[in-house]
Amino acid sequence: MMLRFTKMHGLGNDFVVIDAVSQAVAMTPELARKLADRQRGIGCDQILLVEPPANLNVDFRYRIFNRDGSEVAQCGNGARCFAKFVHDQKLTGKKQLRVETTAGLIELHYDNPKKIRAAVGIPEFTPSNIPFDADETALTYPLQVADETLEIAALAIGNPHAVLRVEDVDTAPVAELGPLIESHRRFPEKTNVGFMQVISRHEIRLRVYERGAGETLACGSGACAAVVAGIRQDLLDSPVTATLKGGTLEISWPGGSEPVTLTGSATTVFQGRIRI
Repeated sequence: MMLRFTKMHGLGNDFVVIDAVSQAVAMTPELARKLADRQRGIGCDQILLVEPPANLNVDFRYRIFNRDGSEVAQCGNGARCFAKFVHDQKLTGKKQLRVETTAGLIELHYDNPKKIRAAVGIPEFTPSNIPFDADETALTYPLQVADETLEIAALAIGNPHAVLRVEDVDTAPVAELGPLIESHRRFPEKTNVGFMQVISRHEIRLRVYERGAGETLACGSGACAAVVAGIRQDLLDSPVTATLKGGTLEISWPGGSEPVTLTGSATTVFQGRIRI
């Protein structure tokens, strides 16, 4: 069977996007790993699946598979690519979309390829809902990693996130601490790990070690989590510019039970077919 796909990226966070509306696709962890393999497949950080909605009041269903085959609930960079893809493929003519994910509904606003806005959900701070092992909700938590105690923020925006403030992201030990925090026993479903450097009250630099993918050039939901954590700790004020290795995102959060919104670009690299 030949499968049509589109290779895309959001600030270098790259995806294989598959139209499961006009072609039959049975996605499995094995197939996701095959497609994401950079030596023997197409190569990507995540697979994005565009499906018909189960709910008639929304436009599409959005599913995300990491390159290790695990399915996750949220990807902010992927959401922007999703919006561009359905627009370019003429699967919809709408500029504003309601899309269902396993974490709930998200809203996407497509103005042009360089300005796509995604309302990615309401942050969750209750430890049991992240999930994170803690007795009560706090702004930060001590986390024992190897022979040191780190101070992290823990929250969920679709996916669990740990945010660690660092003095300089260029010298932050992402490769060493990333996998240790990702698989820490206090995160029973593992976690994304953000290393955040605060530049000013409206600007951060960020590197993210993503759950199931390793460090990527950009992580939209990770940038949202870092900004939310910074606002809650009175380090930042909305809106915030987050600079990652792959580029910049604009993130807004009014606080409380309001959704987080990120704005940025999405780019199509090429289209093709692969035999599966």
